[in-house]
Amino acid sequence: MTQPSLSDLIAAGRGDAPADIVLRGGRVWDMVTGLEIPGDVAIRGKWIVGIGADYEGTRVIDVTGKLLVPGFIDTHLHIESSMVTPYEFDRCVGPRGITTAICDPHEIANVIGVPGIEYFLACASRTLMDIRVNLSSCVPSSHMETAGAEISAADLAPLRDHPQVTGLAEFMNYPGVIFRDPGCLEKLELFRGAHIDGHCPQLLGRDLNAYVSAGIRTEHEATTAEEAREKLQKGMRVLIREGSVSKDMVALQPLLNDITSAYMCLCTDDRNPLDIGEHGHLDFMIRELIRMGCPPLAVYRAASLSAAEAFGLKDRGQIAPGKRADIVVIDDPATCQAEMVLAGGVVVGDAAFAAREVIEPVGRNSVKAPVVTGASFRSSANREETDVIGIMEGKIITQHLHEVIPIDNGDKRPDPSRDLVKIAVVERHGRNGNIATGFVKGFGLQRGAIASTVCHDHHNIACVGVDYDDMALAATRLGEIEGGFVVVEGGRVLAELALPVAGLMSLQPFERVRDALVDLRAAAKGLGVTLEEPFLQLAFLALPVIPALKITDRGMVDVTKFEIIS
Repeated sequence: MTQPSLSDLIAAGRGDAPADIVLRGGRVWDMVTGLEIPGDVAIRGKWIVGIGADYEGTRVIDVTGKLLVPGFIDTHLHIESSMVTPYEFDRCVGPRGITTAICDPHEIANVIGVPGIEYFLACASRTLMDIRVNLSSCVPSSHMETAGAEISAADLAPLRDHPQVTGLAEFMNYPGVIFRDPGCLEKLELFRGAHIDGHCPQLLGRDLNAYVSAGIRTEHEATTAEEAREKLQKGMRVLIREGSVSKDMVALQPLLNDITSAYMCLCTDDRNPLDIGEHGHLDFMIRELIRMGCPPLAVYRAASLSAAEAFGLKDRGQIAPGKRADIVVIDDPATCQAEMVLAGGVVVGDAAFAAREVIEPVGRNSVKAPVVTGASFRSSANREETDVIGIMEGKIITQHLHEVIPIDNGDKRPDPSRDLVKIAVVERHGRNGNIATGFVKGFGLQRGAIASTVCHDHHNIACVGVDYDDMALAATRLGEIEGGFVVVEGGRVLAELALPVAGLMSLQPFERVRDALVDLRAAAKGLGVTLEEPFLQLAFLALPVIPALKITDRGMVDVTKFEIIS
């Protein structure tokens, strides 16, 4: 779309020249005053030029009786965790009203480095929704894992001024910040005065003061209202998160009201096409928050204007002259069913999606794991007392449990009767061939194995199982399909989803990915798994910057002490 000159915008706003699109007969819900404004909405190019008056346009769209709200802004997510490319993510959630997505491509960056970020920046200028990129700050997330790449401040500096870059992405290595690690400080200095995303689960008191003093302004890891309140009081914008695994909306809902909504936003972090298809995306959060009693204006403000303000996006978040024409047409705020969506002045639909320029994906053939056998998953041990990861469903924080597991011929065996199954991480970037094993409680697995190359944030192979040979088959199969998800029982692959783009994203339409996830979930449940979302839950068990006990290719990690357990 050729964008109009400043003179053209002024002329159309005054009515001296026709608009490109006129939305006629609706009411604009103003996110500042809370009032509903009758009258036309005039659009020229990708900009709103007039509201609350009568306009003529080349195209007039009747929205009589409808309510018009600003496009929704997902303030923190990893598009890779939707398991589809940015183009398919655009097609998946754009029709639901999401017109801006502020993403951190650190999943692909951990696999292939800066070229992964550059791929996202290239896609961002070609999608209907406006994809804004925060540059990945922690690749790898810590020194306790093997990733496929390392990214320094010098690597980020050339990308800092890219038009799609918003700032520095979530600074997960919060111990590195508060203890002033030189590499961390170098990245923080590079973005000093610009936007820096936070990530500091359960950090409070003087440590939180120190972290926020580094210029970090947002936080999506608060899991209780008390934690979120302190972070608000210390100047952080709190992003309410509701993903496929991390579900904090119910806990934080009591804090969202007409006063706090100016400083609270909504995000999904990691949400897959199956959950989007069954429940929704930000539209689901909006519906649920209103159902739970939050004031509707506070919810819609958090989803739009407050999000725009939090990230310095002054050109959106309100249906007003001079703002981007990001508009969602709805009938009832409580149901939040998008009847029509405009993103940058383009009506979101099949024709617009088909007109996009699509570029080739990157990160093929990224799985270079060592050859494994059943014996690879034995645990050499000389004491029965065992550190065990305790899953907390709906959260990515875990418990640090201690169980007595007998030693049998030099090995600690899985015990499904006690819900104690083997977990392993296999380095798959071809760097050292590490294999680490441990135990996890909470899957309910009774037989077989499940495995994945979606393994935050290093994205090595993560596998849980009761049978070692099945674990070996699952890991081997992931190499054959260039990464993805696999469910195995009795030497047979029951279900799989290939994710050949860096072992993270499919080349298939999101509908096919959604259907494959249905089959995978059913296969996992057939093995006894009781978790609603076992694959992403598995992925987060390997993230060593989220308390309390995790595992990487280098071993079990006590996150509280920020050290590998010897």
